[in-house]
Amino acid sequence: MAQTQTAVPEQLPHHKVKIKQLEQRSCNEKNAKGKFCGGHLKRWFYTDDVLEQACGDVERAWGKKAEVYRCEHCKTLYLPNPEEANGLNVAGRGRTSIFGLTIAPKQK
Repeated sequence: MAQTQTAVPEQLPHHKVKIKQLEQRSCNEKNAKGKFCGGHLKRWFYTDDVLEQACGDVERAWGKKAEVYRCEHCKTLYLPNPEEANGLNVAGRGRTSIFGLTIAPKQK
């Protein structure tokens, strides 16, 4: 997996913000001891979060329907990588079967 470094995102007053690396699924934030957090990144619907409604930082910065991921442990926010294709599963693209059992995509 290639490590691409993009521009540093705008930091919010009450949240640490990072940009996901290509196909990243777990948090790479280091704690005080220098160990990786490793929490899963999950799509965060901040408009439904009661604590975020009181804070309001994310909605003011990015609007009501931004695609934001949050670490389940340390709560670091991740923005999607602009180089990654949109509309894919957070878990990644998956692999093509070597046994020929992969179903071909539907024709549009």
